[in-house]
Amino acid sequence: METTNAQTNSGHAHDETHSRGSSIDTFFAETVIFVTGATGFLGKALLEKLLRSCPRVATIFVLIRPKRSQSIEERFRELLENPVFDRIRSEFPGALNKIFPVKGDVSMPELGLQPEDKDMLIQRVNIVFHSAATVRFNEPLKVAVNLNTRGTEHMLDLCRHMTNLISVIHVSTAYSNADRQEIEESIYITEIKPYTVIDMCENLDDETIGIIEKKLIGNHPNTYTLTKGLAEQIVLSKGSDLPIAIVRPSIVGAAYQEPFPGWVDNVYGITGIMTEIGRGTIRSIICNANLVVDVVPVDFVVDTLICASWYNATQRSDTIRIYNCTSSSLHPITWHEFGHLTRKHAIESPSKYVMWYPDFTFRTNKFIHTIMVAMLHFLPAFIVDLILRVQGYKPIMMKIAKRFEHAAKTGEFFAMNEWKFCADNMTKLVKFVRASGDCDDFNVDIKSLDWDTYLHQYMLGIRKYILKDNPDTLNNARNRLSKLYWMHKLTKVFSIFMLLEMIKCAGRSSRNYTKAFGSQF
Repeated sequence: METTNAQTNSGHAHDETHSRGSSIDTFFAETVIFVTGATGFLGKALLEKLLRSCPRVATIFVLIRPKRSQSIEERFRELLENPVFDRIRSEFPGALNKIFPVKGDVSMPELGLQPEDKDMLIQRVNIVFHSAATVRFNEPLKVAVNLNTRGTEHMLDLCRHMTNLISVIHVSTAYSNADRQEIEESIYITEIKPYTVIDMCENLDDETIGIIEKKLIGNHPNTYTLTKGLAEQIVLSKGSDLPIAIVRPSIVGAAYQEPFPGWVDNVYGITGIMTEIGRGTIRSIICNANLVVDVVPVDFVVDTLICASWYNATQRSDTIRIYNCTSSSLHPITWHEFGHLTRKHAIESPSKYVMWYPDFTFRTNKFIHTIMVAMLHFLPAFIVDLILRVQGYKPIMMKIAKRFEHAAKTGEFFAMNEWKFCADNMTKLVKFVRASGDCDDFNVDIKSLDWDTYLHQYMLGIRKYILKDNPDTLNNARNRLSKLYWMHKLTKVFSIFMLLEMIKCAGRSSRNYTKAFGSQF
């Protein structure tokens, strides 16, 4: 009976989409939107874009989970104060008043909603963007399943009761099937079923789950990709009669153009690596430089979410459309090129927080990498911390070095492997958006990205938004970098000299040993 209701409701809503017009702005006019994961990097950018490029949106409800130290009101206030909304505050005063917080938690049944909030969402919401997830790769299986897999089920349960629903977008990841080399725009059914894993997590103790976790993960690199893949299967089983589509972004990086070139607000993943490359604290990275890296700017992902939602409602399909929102298949760049451009722009636009001249090596030999990390990461960090202690400051460099090494290990799988992502649906979406005349406002064509320009803006964005470094420090930072350059060169010369001396000493020792003991053998 529930399935019939869902089909009937979506049918009525589908009829209404014909009167909404063909443009994206017209489609979103007077709609009520529900967003999960709004406090995350992608969620913030999505909110900003909806308010700015779809100004006739009526209301946006955002699900916010209270934390131990913060109420939802405090978290909501903090969200609205984020620099991502600076352009909205300037160009569309009052637009932020369209956003309303709703207390809830995707990991809880019925999203942990109050009865009155649940009824309100069921009656009013037209469009859903489900992006809430834990993006920590090393999250315990039980936590990852509860948030990523079970959370998706809870969201779908709510969507099935919505009486005016016209479109749902589930945000997955391009690596939801990371155990495969070629990934189509389709949902893959695994031998281990989602509800089997959910039942295990609900009924087994942490120690037992810890024992079977490795077996469950299989060829996946971590619990994140595993549980996102399971979530997609939940979408297939419980959402096939809903107006739903799945968008799979790969590694989400800083903004290319919107809301500001280089905007980024976290140091997770590749942003953290680029930050430390710019500061000169990273000298060795485990990576196959010949492989293709798959990075997509956050504004491309946001535009894909919005356009997919519009296309999903206006061009209905009997199957769930999947969009591999990636760059490697349509506009590839290798790790070597990516690293070269990152270093180039780190040198051109250094931060006052630079510790050493930016210079690093991609290597695949883990033994040599371990030696280099000990010599070039931990030893300098230890010495700097020692100096800081003597000067009465708090030592931080060893902590930073350990944190980076941990992050590097979690990302190692993605730096040593390559995937072929099929992008037929993305290509169709690009053509459809272009034909509608909305391509100036919504750019989903990754081919339009210039990698050199993007990485220049990315490094400037890290400088501004992550390191909080003002533009007026740039000249002093360049002077400092010039001095570090000559120190770097002198250190290299000294190291070569010491190495040659060690070889000479080893040679003399070997000859002396032969003279002394050679006759005895």
